[in-house]
Order: sequence, then structure tokens, then C-alpha cells
Amino acid sequence: MSLLPNSRTEPDGSAVIRVLGYNIRSMRDDTDALARVIKACAPDLVLVQEAPRFFRWRKKLARLALASDLVIVTGGATTTGPAILSSLRASVERTEDILLPPTPGLHRRGFATAVVRIAGARLGVLSCHLSLQKDERYEQSGMVLDRLAGLGVEHAIAGGDLNERPEGPAFRRLAGSLTDCRAAAPWGGEHTWTPADPYQRIDAIFATDGIEVLGCGVPTGQPGVSDADLRAATDHLPVLAALRVPAS
Repeated sequence: MSLLPNSRTEPDGSAVIRVLGYNIRSMRDDTDALARVIKACAPDLVLVQEAPRFFRWRKKLARLALASDLVIVTGGATTTGPAILSSLRASVERTEDILLPPTPGLHRRGFATAVVRIAGARLGVLSCHLSLQKDERYEQSGMVLDRLAGLGVEHAIAGGDLNERPEGPAFRRLAGSLTDCRAAAPWGGEHTWTPADPYQRIDAIFATDGIEVLGCGVPTGQPGVSDADLRAATDHLPVLAALRVPAS
């Protein structure tokens, strides 16, 4: 398997970036393995789902960021799980944590959002974890699109645990308006759940028009990412994308 391009700045100011989407299951598993996987992927941005939400959640997320050579941008308990981490390459312009309308009997959901600058590129970022309930999940997919449009930037990415396969209505709604990065440029592994026996793709990264997808998939062949660490880190496999974002 060929390697994804490394992060770099192009002569015209556009940015080649690496984006990692990862459900980390509240860091209840092998956090050393988790940090090794993230660090080996060398991401500029990490779209986290199921960040710690309870006792000392900020300290736990900060510890993971430090071990992965990253910093916290936003999210965590304030969004009921989604969070954004970044490398020092990203300059954060603004952030907003969003709680979605609650549905009685279901876990409340939220979005972690930010606008960042990397090299000459300005980029909107959204991390989400959609509902387990089909109708609510479909509504939330529309909210993702609305929030991306409301960020007021030309280029944006969204990623997360969709709790749905590509043929599902919420997934198709997102893919109808955005580029499904895995479908556009397959790389690495396809299925993200479960690590022990991957059989379905329920985690994804999406990009708006104008962002070039250079490759996207589960980083099974990425140097430094071992199968043992992928199985030990959490109950999902990560999604890694290399993207070229035009200068703004």
C-alpha cells in the first residue's frame, strides 16, 4: 500500500493536511496504544468522538493530546463527546461547541466546531457523533450541513461516527452535499467497526467542494500503526484522510 502524502505547504499557499477521525470510547481502553496510533498518523486535525465527559475529563483529554503531540482546540463534555485536536501547524480563529435538541430517552448529541488557518488555507471543521436512532440521526445529518454552511468559510470538513453505513439515509444525505473522502480516493482499509473483526464502515470524513482528496481510509499500513494497537486502543478503527485545501 502506498503512503499518504505528508503535510506540507504548496508554493501557492494551499495546504496539504492530514485529518484523522477517531471514536476513542471515553479513553476506557489502552490509552498508550491510542496515543501511539494517533501520533503515528501525524495528523494536523483530529476529529474525536466519545471524548471523556465526566470526572477530570479535561485532564484526560489534555493528557492524550500531549502524548500525541497535539493540542486541544475545543469540545469534550461541553459537546457530550465530540472534540477537535490539532497540531501546532493550525492557527485557531474561533470555536463553538453546540448542543443539539434533546430527545427524551436518548443520549444528547452535540458538535465540536472550529475555523482554523493552516498555511494559506482557511478551513471550517466539525466533529460529530450521530444518534443511534434512525429518524433522529437523519435530522442530525441535516444539522451538520446547516452548521457547515453557517461557518462562513469557503472550505470545510466534517467527520465522525455516523452510526450508519454508506447506504443509510443520513450517510447518503451527507454524501449528497459533500465529498465522501473514502469513496473519492480509497486508501488503506475500508471498514471501521469492529477492530477485532471489521465488517462495516460507519465512520467517515467529508469535505466541501474545492478540497482535493488525496487518499482516505483506515491506516492499517501506516508506519508505526500496528494491528495490536488498533485493537487495543478503542472499539472503532480510525479514518485518516490526506486533503489539499486551496489557499483562501
